[in-house]
Amino acid sequence: MIKILTVIGARPQIIKASALSRAIETHFSDQIEQLLVHTGQHYDENMSNVFFDELGIPFPDFNLKVGSSSHAVQTAKIMEGIEALILSEKPHAILVYGDTNSTIAAALAASKLEIPVIHVEAGLRSFNKSMPEEINRILCDHVSTLLFCPTETAIKNLSKEGFHLAENEKATIDSPIVFACGDIMYDNSLHFSEVSAQKSTILTENELKADDFILVTIHRNANTDDQNNLNAIFNALLKVQLESGLDIVLPLHPRTKKMMETLLNDELKNDLAENKHFKIIPPAGFLDIIALEKDARLIITDSGGLQKEAFFFQKPCVILRPETEWVEIVNNGNALLADADEERIISVSFQLLNKKDFTFPPIFGDGKSALFIAQKIIEKL
Repeated sequence: MIKILTVIGARPQIIKASALSRAIETHFSDQIEQLLVHTGQHYDENMSNVFFDELGIPFPDFNLKVGSSSHAVQTAKIMEGIEALILSEKPHAILVYGDTNSTIAAALAASKLEIPVIHVEAGLRSFNKSMPEEINRILCDHVSTLLFCPTETAIKNLSKEGFHLAENEKATIDSPIVFACGDIMYDNSLHFSEVSAQKSTILTENELKADDFILVTIHRNANTDDQNNLNAIFNALLKVQLESGLDIVLPLHPRTKKMMETLLNDELKNDLAENKHFKIIPPAGFLDIIALEKDARLIITDSGGLQKEAFFFQKPCVILRPETEWVEIVNNGNALLADADEERIISVSFQLLNKKDFTFPPIFGDGKSALFIAQKIIEKL
């Protein structure tokens, strides 16, 4: 029996981890024992019993409750907690997702104790080291033993950084193995799409019609905390709404709400408040976000997750960032980069709204990445 500590730091990572939990429970329960460790990196008031029950997700076995603080303090607290758990639980490996402080802290703690690190979502690069996430993902990859990449581009990134792509019989930190496994969130999108169809009522509650609205999310500091960027984005969104006649629905991130109150100019605030087709709503849960994604005409976002999910549900996407880790969807013409440039946001929004010849090749796999990951863990550790 292989014992794994899976480390997660925020609600999106718990959702990612649920795909592997389902795969282990249904196919590998006699070969893999998984313990979930929530670092508490992000406090989330929606992390209630209802959240876990509604999605059928296992509760974490441990919660380190590190809370918010500076990068250094938070990372150090997580490392201290993970080290103690490794020493007490004696796992065969640590599994981490993505690029958060929880990811890099767990990877560093495990590798220093000579415990193999399994990195899911390996090989992603924005090539912008001003992003803390970029530092986290690069460092994590280079102390990992098994690296599971969601796309061929991720594989190529690792190859350029010196990783050998030949598959060894067994993996070690000095001889890691890189796999193309597809995107684990595609597994979840397919699974939870069915759950969402049964449970979500968000369209009805907000008087939204399928294919007659634009879904917007904004949460990155570069957009929310910069007065010029925030005003440019909302000016653009308002103009897109007025010119297209489509509703805009914006589930409002708490930080974005706070910064809107402080940084938006008064005239723009009034215009937004008076526009009944600009629907600013409370933060939406995962099932509601899926419902909105599935029925939107267009998605405008600075979220990496929503960029991918737009592709999963075959929706065009405007990316409110200067670059993206998901270059495939831009190269394929399904998404366009706009950053916080008001004129470009307007231009590319209408470019995508008017485009008819979209294609959606299987860039992110077949929706069975969790099964592949579990099988390779058994074979290669």
